[in-house]
Amino acid sequence: MASEKTLNAKNLAALGAERLADLLLELATGDAAAKRRLRLELASRSGGSDVAAEIRKRLATIAKSRSFVDWRKIKPLAQDIEMQRAAIMDHVAPTNPVEAFDLLWRILTMAPSIYARCDDSNGVIGSVISLALADLGVVSVQARLAPATLADRVFQGVCANDHGQFDGLIALMAMPLGRDGLEILQARFSELAARPPARPRPDERRLIGLGNSGPLSDDDGDAGNHARTIQSALTEIADALGDVDAYAACFSAEERTNPAIAARIAQRLLGADRAVEAMSALGTAEPRFRKGGHWPDWQSVRIDTLDALGRSDDAQTERWAGFEQSLNADYLRAVIKRLPDFDDEEAEMRALAYVSAHPDFNQALAFLINWPAHDLAAKLVLARQGELDGNRYDVLTPAADALEQRHPFAATLMLRAMIDFSLIHARHKRYGHAARHLQTCEQLSKRIDDFGDRRDHAAYVAHLRRLHGRRSGFWNA
Repeated sequence: MASEKTLNAKNLAALGAERLADLLLELATGDAAAKRRLRLELASRSGGSDVAAEIRKRLATIAKSRSFVDWRKIKPLAQDIEMQRAAIMDHVAPTNPVEAFDLLWRILTMAPSIYARCDDSNGVIGSVISLALADLGVVSVQARLAPATLADRVFQGVCANDHGQFDGLIALMAMPLGRDGLEILQARFSELAARPPARPRPDERRLIGLGNSGPLSDDDGDAGNHARTIQSALTEIADALGDVDAYAACFSAEERTNPAIAARIAQRLLGADRAVEAMSALGTAEPRFRKGGHWPDWQSVRIDTLDALGRSDDAQTERWAGFEQSLNADYLRAVIKRLPDFDDEEAEMRALAYVSAHPDFNQALAFLINWPAHDLAAKLVLARQGELDGNRYDVLTPAADALEQRHPFAATLMLRAMIDFSLIHARHKRYGHAARHLQTCEQLSKRIDDFGDRRDHAAYVAHLRRLHGRRSGFWNA
C-alpha cells in the first residue's frame, strides 16, 4: 500500500481544495508559464469561448515579439506554444471546431516569424508546429467549412509554405475538401500557373551566380520556386482526386524522360489498370535509364508492369539484371521465390558466386553478411585482404561482429584494418572504438591457430607500439 506521503493524485486531493489552491499560487509565483496554464484552466470553466480568447491573446503576443531566442529559451518557447495547442484541442475543439481550426491556423501562419528569431536546429519548435498541422487535419473534419472557404485557406497555406510548416497540407485536407473543394483548389493553382512572376528588364536583373545553363539572376530563383510550388500542388491534388491523367499532365515532355518521374507516372497508371500505358511511360525514360545512374524506382515499376502484362519471363530477366547491377537482395529473393524447387538452389549458388567476384569489395561483403552467407563472407575477406578499407567501419564493424564466432581470423583482419586506419590517420574520435577492437582481437587470438603471413596478436601489438606509441589517446582509452 502506497504511503500517504507518496506524490499521487489521491494523496494530493486529500489536502483539500483550498490548500491545493494556496500551493498552486505559491508555486506559480515568478513562473509565467505556470500562471498562463492556470489562467487557461480557469477560463475553461465558462466554456471554450473564454479559453479561445486567452489563447488568441497569447498567440498575438508571441507573434509580435521580435527578440532573438537563444538556445536557453527555445525550450520554454516551444512549451508555451505547445500549451496553447493542447488547450485548443482540449477546451476549444470539442465545442467550437471552427474556432479551433482558426487558432491552429494562426499557430502555423506565425511559424515563419518564430523561426526567423531562433535557431531550431534541434527541431524543438518544428515538432510542435507539426503537431499543430496534424491537429488541423482532425479539426477540419469536424469544422465542416464550406469547400470554397477551405480551398481558399489551403491555397494561402501552400503558397506561404516557405518554412515547411504546411508540408502535406493538401493530402491532409483532401477528405474535408471533397471533390468540389479539390477542383476549386485545382482551378486556383491552374490560374496561378498562367500568371508567372513578372521578370525585370535585362538591365535590371541582378546576377547571383552561374548554373548549368549559364548565369543566374535573383529572379530565376523566384520563378523556379513559383513553378515548383504549382507543380507540387497540382500533383497532390491529382492524386487526391485519383486523376492519373491530370497527374501526368503536370510534367513536361522533357521531365517525363527522367526515370524517377516516369516511374511515378507509370505506378499510378498501373494502379488504374492501365499497364500498356504504364509501359509506354517507362519507355519514354528508358534511354536515360540505360545511360546509367541510380534509378531503382524505374526498374522496380518496370518489373511490376511486365508482370501485369503477363510477361513473367521478361520480369524475371529484369529482376536478375537489377540484382547484378545493384546487388539488391530484394531482387534476388524475388527471383528465387518464383523458381521451382532445385532451380532456386542453383540460382542462389550462381548469385552468391557472382557476388563473391563483384569488383566492389565492400558492397559484396555487406551483401554476404546480410544474406546471410557468412562462410563465403569469410572467404571473401581472406581472399581479398588488400581491399579492406579501415575507413568503412559501417561495413566492417557489423561484418566483424557477425563473423567473430565461426571465423575469428577474418574478423580479426577487419578489426585490425579499422585500428590501423584510425591510428595512421590520427582519427582521435575513433580511438575509443579502436581500443575496444584491439581488446576483441586479443580475445579472438586465443581461437586462431594459424595467422598465416600475418603477425600474431602479441607481435601486432608490439608493431602498433613501435609505430604509434605516442598516441596516448588510444593506449589510455
